[in-house]
Amino acid sequence: MGFSIDYAIEVIPHILGAIGTTLYVTVLSCAGATILAFTMEIVRRTGKMPGYSMRFLIDFVRSTPVLAQLYFLFFVLPFYGLTLPPMVVGVLGLSIYFSGYLAEVFKAGIDAIPRGQWDAARALHISPLNTIFHVIAPQMLRNIAAPMGNYFVSILKATPYLAVIAVPEMLGVAFDLASDTFRYAEPVLVVGIIFLCLALVIAQLVHRLEKKMQASLKR
Repeated sequence: MGFSIDYAIEVIPHILGAIGTTLYVTVLSCAGATILAFTMEIVRRTGKMPGYSMRFLIDFVRSTPVLAQLYFLFFVLPFYGLTLPPMVVGVLGLSIYFSGYLAEVFKAGIDAIPRGQWDAARALHISPLNTIFHVIAPQMLRNIAAPMGNYFVSILKATPYLAVIAVPEMLGVAFDLASDTFRYAEPVLVVGIIFLCLALVIAQLVHRLEKKMQASLKR
């Protein structure tokens, strides 16, 4: 059974029908991972014990396979009375997993900010919360735009993992089509090309954002 261009073209509309789910999961997971990571990094800096606790949590999250975390949320939690919809499990799982990596990115971005910025904010009697969101965070984002964007692309590329918990994203739809026709090459190739295009678009957007931030820094 050779590769069929006609069948590859035929499955494109079906797979594109799931692109909305893929992008929806990606956007929510990026937002969730960012919020969790920033929170963990700020908590890690609040004291010795919180620092040790967050360091352990971050290392634990990064050292555990993403599939293991998804399986735990989807298959294990119901035994303890907590059953979550597949979409919620997918977003939560990806958010938790990538928050561990983004927390280290945020750590590097904050460490690159001169200590004098903190001291100046304290001298001006700016509250700690305002210091974090209005003084530190904008400068941090300039430092980490590129690596943060890379992890956003990684989150996009990780959405096919959700096919194992019945989230109807693009790879899941491709597998459904393949199981009906026993032709796997065409649907999988189409999914790969679509993911490549989406990743290139995100990378280009991140590149433009990075250049814009660098330009604003020079003003």
